Amino acid sequence: MIKTQFQTLATNVAKCLSVFTLYLVTAAPTWSADYKLETLATNLQYPWSLAFLPDGKFLVSQRGGQLLKLSADGSERKNIAGVPDTFVKSQGGFFDIVLDPDFESNKKVYLSYAHGGPHANGTGVVRATLGEDKLQNPELILLVESAKDTPVHYGGRMLFLPDGTLLVTTGDGFEYREDAQNLKSELGKVLRINTDGTSPPDNPYLQQGSPRVWTYGHRNPQGLTLDTDAGKVYLHEHGPRGGDELNLLRAGNNYGWPITTLGVNYSGAHVSPFKKLDGMEQPEWSWVPSIAPSGLAWYGGQVFPQWQGDLFVGALVDKEVRRLDIENGKVIAEEKLFSKLGERIRDVRSGPDGYLYILTDSEDGKLIRVVPKQ
Repeated sequence: MIKTQFQTLATNVAKCLSVFTLYLVTAAPTWSADYKLETLATNLQYPWSLAFLPDGKFLVSQRGGQLLKLSADGSERKNIAGVPDTFVKSQGGFFDIVLDPDFESNKKVYLSYAHGGPHANGTGVVRATLGEDKLQNPELILLVESAKDTPVHYGGRMLFLPDGTLLVTTGDGFEYREDAQNLKSELGKVLRINTDGTSPPDNPYLQQGSPRVWTYGHRNPQGLTLDTDAGKVYLHEHGPRGGDELNLLRAGNNYGWPITTLGVNYSGAHVSPFKKLDGMEQPEWSWVPSIAPSGLAWYGGQVFPQWQGDLFVGALVDKEVRRLDIENGKVIAEEKLFSKLGERIRDVRSGPDGYLYILTDSEDGKLIRVVPKQ
């Protein structure tokens, strides 16, 4: 009996050590950076994205269909005219705003938005020249093929690659999730285009499906960033109930949705019996339960040396930012930041000045700068 009790004790100790070891691997490190939060602007109406102009000013897209230019200190704002009409309902409206890699010479900007109406809508991208207070010569360079009648799951994040091509994320439309696996549909994909909307000749599915498809099997990707040191493209996407994912993107890869997922339907029913399958990429990091990620930044600045090489993920549900500590190309830990704001985080960006910037998601949205405490 004593032997049995000893064996039971040994087993329990081993389990505790195993849990403790797992905690050490996944828990946030005890050290981080000292910072303070500076509010630059308030009363932004559901801001969605932020871009940095060379003169220190900001462009901010608002989901309701407005594009703002803010002064460098946030005290002045101007509505930019000439923006496209957008379908504003539920998750629909304006999404991302990015500058052309040659913006200083050509003044081109790219705006993603919900194009169309209640019976036929989809993610569109407009290219235009930014004037002092107006978008000039707007061109619709992309409209996602396979129109949908749902006002949700648009994706809408954009990112320029070093070769000058543009990545655009698209959602699965919620009711059309099987299309994420259909290469002829552009729902649930990452698309890659030239700046005029044409397809680069080295895209992976020029013959089998849409020539603009770069990766597929996505649900609703709302974060996209580039690790400029390693040349890696990271994307995060909303899972259903649970199963939010951080993925490392590689051209031509299948990221599984809806065949593989770590989440379940909102009813609690299974989406799929498979969490992983051969030929489908596994996430670099995941969240169960969901944090509803939105906005993603890779930090390579000098202001916060402790954060160099890490990723920052906005969390809508948890009302905070998650720092993913990356060492040797792998996420080894996670830290919760800025939770004292008590605000849904829509976007997080690494600025050219080395500071972090945050947009909060509400009818009184804020632009916040993260600076060193000292």
